[in-house]
Amino acid sequence: MAQQKLYAGAKLREMRLRLSLTQKEFAAKLGVSLPYLNQMENNNRPVSTTVVLALAQEFGLDVTELSAGDSERLVSDMREVMADPVFADDTPPMADLRLTASNAPALARALLTLHRAYRQTHERLASLDEALGREDARIQASPWEEVRDFFHYCDNYIDAVDRAAENFCGRLDARSAAIAALDQAGISVVFGDIDGLRKFDPAGKVLRLSNRASPQTQLFQLLLQVALLHQNDLLEATLDFAKFHSEAARSIAKIGLANYFAGAAMMPYRQFLDAAVECRHDLELLSTRFSASIEQVAHRLSTLQRPGAKGVPFFFVRVDQAGTITKRHSATRLQFARFGGACPLWNVHRAFETPGRFLRQLAETPDGVRYISLARDVSKPGGSFGSPVRRYAIALGCEVRHADALVYADTLDVSQDSAYEPIGISCRICERRDCHQRSVPPLERRLTINTDQRGVLPYEVS
Repeated sequence: MAQQKLYAGAKLREMRLRLSLTQKEFAAKLGVSLPYLNQMENNNRPVSTTVVLALAQEFGLDVTELSAGDSERLVSDMREVMADPVFADDTPPMADLRLTASNAPALARALLTLHRAYRQTHERLASLDEALGREDARIQASPWEEVRDFFHYCDNYIDAVDRAAENFCGRLDARSAAIAALDQAGISVVFGDIDGLRKFDPAGKVLRLSNRASPQTQLFQLLLQVALLHQNDLLEATLDFAKFHSEAARSIAKIGLANYFAGAAMMPYRQFLDAAVECRHDLELLSTRFSASIEQVAHRLSTLQRPGAKGVPFFFVRVDQAGTITKRHSATRLQFARFGGACPLWNVHRAFETPGRFLRQLAETPDGVRYISLARDVSKPGGSFGSPVRRYAIALGCEVRHADALVYADTLDVSQDSAYEPIGISCRICERRDCHQRSVPPLERRLTINTDQRGVLPYEVS
């Protein structure tokens, strides 16, 4: 497969402006001509190897930032939006979508916001819920979607919060540090048979935790409360920077940031990264070493994107039994459908059939990129007879070029083409013509119906 050229004009221009350099000054430091730099910044030329090396040597920049970030996600999101029937006769070519994501990311996000508003209005009208007659009927992203996109476009890595969590414990273990911090604030921790996981009484300064919860969950809730009390200024400053559109979104995001702090305190960045590399990302070993659940470990692995100390770029997703994605993040080129469920051919759906076991899968997406995916169920008992059991499955994976860093790749023959299963993102934007699990036709292709014969599908995709 030919090596993909690197077009990163917007990021190159952003770096130059951050350094307060003119194009002439920047070109001189990079050892290229002014016209050549201008062409690179406008994506008329790819960023050359010479420029990449100069950025690292002259400015000490993490050049992986040139290819990481929003572009691939924006292209994937725009492509899914363009699959909407409303654009059936005006679908732009992929080259135009990539150009927009690279050169005009703000315009791309505006398009996504506009389509989201259109979709919400359409859903309200279709359901006849009289939403348009209510005072609170506003055409904007739901608070949950807004927060989800905030973390998504931050690569699920919040540097200030991550570093604060890393510095929190010092020489103490996470549990002792949390108890000490709450005790210093005069807060008593009481374990009892309560509904839910955590209840905090600010007036009485009592934090009650459920004794039905697992030790990992109890520790997580302790650290979450520490974040809300001791890191409030940091959380509020981060929320100010994010500029959410509603108080509901801001409140949801604050809980999300507190959750982030709790996970990062349980698994401090450099200590966790070193351990992950040492054990080749064995989730069970990491779970035991850091007193965390399998899901907590998998989620933490997907956040290791600190500039200058990046881990393996993973995708992480959690689905319920209906196939609905309840958590998603990708530091890889694999992007999940924003609207709807995941591809049914993905091994995450089979994890419900084999509780307590890890499932491995070599998969290839329609763009030719190959991945190794690990899936497992993470059912959560209610803690007492008759209490409902929450059933989920998680998947963690990365591009197959990182297979040597994963213990789960051992005994898998990653060199055999036949070992890879074809998967997609969602049926309506999948390009595969003969998928036996297709639920709806692809919106970008014309269909041919032949009443005299029937194949795997009741139609043929042109």
